[in-house]
Amino acid sequence: MTLEKQTPTTIEVRRLPGLTPYAEAWDLQKALVRLRKNDGIPDTFVLCEHPPVYTVGRAAKDAGNLGAGEKYLRALGAEVFWSDRGGDATFHGPGQIVGYPILRLKVRDTHAYLRELEGVLIGVLGDYGLEGWHHPEYTGVWVGEKKIAAIGVKFTSGWITSHGFALNVKTDLTWFDRITPCGIKEFGVTSLSRELDRDISLAEVEEKVVDRFLRTFR
Repeated sequence: MTLEKQTPTTIEVRRLPGLTPYAEAWDLQKALVRLRKNDGIPDTFVLCEHPPVYTVGRAAKDAGNLGAGEKYLRALGAEVFWSDRGGDATFHGPGQIVGYPILRLKVRDTHAYLRELEGVLIGVLGDYGLEGWHHPEYTGVWVGEKKIAAIGVKFTSGWITSHGFALNVKTDLTWFDRITPCGIKEFGVTSLSRELDRDISLAEVEEKVVDRFLRTFR
């Protein structure tokens, strides 16, 4: 009797150069989801940085968490998008690593997938001596009493994932002051550089994110 060997899943890593407009990354995700659904590409992990943009997910009942409103936020130089991901309002901008996994889930458990994404980021924080944790009532990752990473995903038929996470590395956190991030009022936000009180290389952190992501999902 011959036993089949379990072979690791192939995951293609795509790094988008420079600052990628949110609409461009969103269109790319939609195209990749269609290809993955038809097995036109392997599982894919897209990494990018966005210019200043506020996005609102499906959990938002209205624009209440956008602070003074879309017009005001656009006047500050940020874009605003109503997205089809889960979650509420958040900010993306320079100094933040945004990851968009386009995966066909083998284990069809949405909660398990979210916990695995959180685990990847908690592991990266651990590499820097920080204790990240998952709040039992909210999705995302915290350090102390402040949120350092937001997560909002979408599951398409065929159990294909899209959207993903945003990890604050050296983000200008004042952008978050204009909204209620993720609709959570009782917690503030933080970044890796603030917690370590030093400048952090975005490329260095990205390498750690990719390493832990591949170890988890491949």
